[in-house]
Amino acid sequence: MNHIPFVDVREGGPIAHALSRPEAAAALRDYCVAPMPSWGRGVCLTSIDRLAERWLKSSISAYRDELQLVATILGFPGTLTLNMSYLFACTTSASLSADGRPMIRRTLDWPFGGLGRCVEIAWQAGPAGEFYNATWPGAVGVLSATAPGRFCAVINQAPMRRRAPGLLALPLDASINIAQALLREDGWPPDHLLRYAFETCETFEDAIRLLSQEPLARPAIFTLAGVAPEEIAVVERTEREAHVMRGPVIVANDWQTPRRGWKGRMGPQNNEDRRRSIAATRSDAERFSWVIPPVLNPTTRLAVEMSASAGGKLVARGYETACWRNVSKPATRDFDLSDANPVAA
Repeated sequence: MNHIPFVDVREGGPIAHALSRPEAAAALRDYCVAPMPSWGRGVCLTSIDRLAERWLKSSISAYRDELQLVATILGFPGTLTLNMSYLFACTTSASLSADGRPMIRRTLDWPFGGLGRCVEIAWQAGPAGEFYNATWPGAVGVLSATAPGRFCAVINQAPMRRRAPGLLALPLDASINIAQALLREDGWPPDHLLRYAFETCETFEDAIRLLSQEPLARPAIFTLAGVAPEEIAVVERTEREAHVMRGPVIVANDWQTPRRGWKGRMGPQNNEDRRRSIAATRSDAERFSWVIPPVLNPTTRLAVEMSASAGGKLVARGYETACWRNVSKPATRDFDLSDANPVAA
C-alpha cells in the first residue's frame, strides 16, 4: 500500500465501509491474529466473539445492531473481538497552532500488527454534520476524528484500577476489571460514545456535556479541540463520573493528577517521558516532526494532526514495527485532507 485510502461512507457509515472493503478487513484481521497459533484462532476468536456478543446485548450503545450486522457481513470470527478490544497506549497534545487555532496531535500505540498498513480515512455523517474518522474497515467506533466547523477529538486509554500493589497482583486486577466490565457494566464502549458525539453534537460544548454525562463501560480519557482558541479540554472519565479540565493539555495514559487506587498504563516514567517529548514540540513544527522516541515506539500504529477550524485539517500516517530496529517506521505515505479524493463505498 502506498497511500491511506479515503472512503466516502456518508451514506451507510461503517456498514457501507465493511461492504465495500471486505478484503481489507480480512487482511487486518489476519495481521492482528498472526501471533496466535493457526489451529486455535477460530476456536478462540469464536468463543471471545460470543462473550462480546452477550455483553453487547446489555449495552446501551446505539450501535449494537450495527456491529452485529458488520460481523455478519464480514463473515469471519474476530470482528466482535477486535471491536471490543481496547487501545493500548496513546500520546496526545491539544494546543494552539502558530496561527492561533486549536489543534490536536496524537499517536495511537497498539500491539496488533497491521493497523498501520490498514488504516483508512472514512468520511462519515450524522444528524449534526459530517466528520472524518481515522479508522479501519469493520470498526464501528471512533478513536480519532475531526468535524470541520465543530470539534475534533481523540481517546486515550485511562489508567488501570488497582486493588493491590505489585506485579504479582497485576493479572488478578486486570481479570477483575475485565470481568466487571463484562458482567456489571452496561454503559457505552468509549469509542461508540465518541462516534455518537460526532454524529449528534453540533458544538464543542455539546460534545463536552455528552462525553461527561453518559455512562461508560470502561474508564477513558477524551481530548477535544473546538474552533475558538478557548475551546480545548480533556474529559477524564470513570464509568459514572467525569472530571473536565479546560485549556491546553498533554495526555498520556494516566490522570492529569494521579489518584490513589489507579495505576497509569505503561508506568509513570514512560508516561512522563512521552509527555515531556511532545511538550517540546513547537506550535509551528513541521508535519510529524514530533513523532520521535519515546512518542514513537515499537507499538506506534498511527499519528494524526487535526483541527476543526478554518475548514478543517486532518493529516495521518500509518506505522509498522521494523523488527530489526525495534522501532516503528512509516508504512504508508501521509494522508492530507486538503488534497485527498474520496472513493465512494
